[in-house]
Amino acid sequence: MTLLEAIEARHSVRAYTTDPIPQDVREKLDAFAADCSRESGLNLRVRYDDPEGFDSRLAHYGSFRNVSNFIILAGPKIADFDFLCGYYGEKLVLFAQQLGLNTCWTALTFNKKKVRELLREGETLCMVIALGYGATQGSAHHGKSYADVTENADAAPDWFRRGVEAALKAPTAVNQQKFVFSLAGEEASVRVKGLGTCTKVDLGIAACHFEAASGRLPRH
Repeated sequence: MTLLEAIEARHSVRAYTTDPIPQDVREKLDAFAADCSRESGLNLRVRYDDPEGFDSRLAHYGSFRNVSNFIILAGPKIADFDFLCGYYGEKLVLFAQQLGLNTCWTALTFNKKKVRELLREGETLCMVIALGYGATQGSAHHGKSYADVTENADAAPDWFRRGVEAALKAPTAVNQQKFVFSLAGEEASVRVKGLGTCTKVDLGIAACHFEAASGRLPRH
């Protein structure tokens, strides 16, 4: 599965089977998470076989089932912390999809007390991503159009349009898509537009998708 195929195939999944993640897949995920951590300055890691991370009333209310693996997005509160968590977290999500796994971003519906106990001293928790073999593959959600999330881009080149179309497939908090892409010469940029929750994280996720399809990381 290519990266663009992973973008097409990835949908949020909240219910999982009890099938364990094989050791060889774990090793690949852990190595990729370590690479992302080195590049970003964060501490991104995968927690396996730990159902307590999603053992909470909120998790059950949010329809999460059989979640015993999850990705922790945390680290020192460096500059661009939220954006970097979104950007590198989505890199992990797409890599997991390429390995045949399913995921779901969550900012609230997990056991915060249990997950925070796993942090190192001085780390800040951003979000958690549920991980495993989905009971289903999830489904696509209708969202905004190209025109809704662009400015000054009516005559944009193909690479820009490909990037935006991929960004429109990115997961965002409550499907809010509070981002807008613009083009100045040959430079793309993206910024938050409007009020919403987790918008800087969403910006990083959208930028990850844009780069995967266009080959260019937008300025933010």
